Amino acid sequence: MRSARGVTLIELLVSITLLSLLSVGLLMTLRVGINAMDKADAKLIANRRVASVERIMRSEIRDLIPVVATCMPEGDQAPEQIMYFDGRPESLRLVSSYSLQEASRGVPRILDFQVIPGDRGVGVRLVVNELPYSPQMAGATCMGTVRDPDRGTAMGIFRPSEVGPGSFVLADKLAFCRFTYRDYQPMLGERWLPEWPLGQWPTAVRIDMAPLDPDPARLPLMSVTVPIRVNRLPNEPYGL
Repeated sequence: MRSARGVTLIELLVSITLLSLLSVGLLMTLRVGINAMDKADAKLIANRRVASVERIMRSEIRDLIPVVATCMPEGDQAPEQIMYFDGRPESLRLVSSYSLQEASRGVPRILDFQVIPGDRGVGVRLVVNELPYSPQMAGATCMGTVRDPDRGTAMGIFRPSEVGPGSFVLADKLAFCRFTYRDYQPMLGERWLPEWPLGQWPTAVRIDMAPLDPDPARLPLMSVTVPIRVNRLPNEPYGL
């Protein structure tokens, strides 16, 4: 009698089961690898974003232009020359040659940094508004002037800025964000002020901030200290 060649039904089921298990194992391994790659990419993108934000803030403040504007106050107050700089704990306004759209190749811009509440009131965020600079635009943002009690120079009182669709979010989901300003006097030494009431430019600006939910696996937002190289007083003539 000739023996029949082939496979039994049980052998076929065992083969299909083994092949299915092998396919599931390969798919699970591929899925784990893809998830790990996505997490690594997300961390890399977040770290690059933090480094980019710090670089942008340094460039914007470092490239300050020492503009003297003509304040056009409301009422009977006469126009007066002021330095265009407004430093407060939760806002900073200046003229810079660096912009987000054109980097250092652009025209001067009026930059307005503001700390505003975060999404749904959770934490805070740092935003910046950019306006094209012109003497008329700079003067129109000034509501009036006050006198520096130490130097007698005029300081501008600026109009509050509005946050709108054109505002760029530099940092979000922050526990806090505040500005301080460095003053150096030969007799008094160095001091950091929460507001800048003096009729000259500060020697440095520091931005202190911290994330709302720190993640040890990601690069944290840290304090940024930017020196300002302007060393001349506004409205004061200098000889050659």
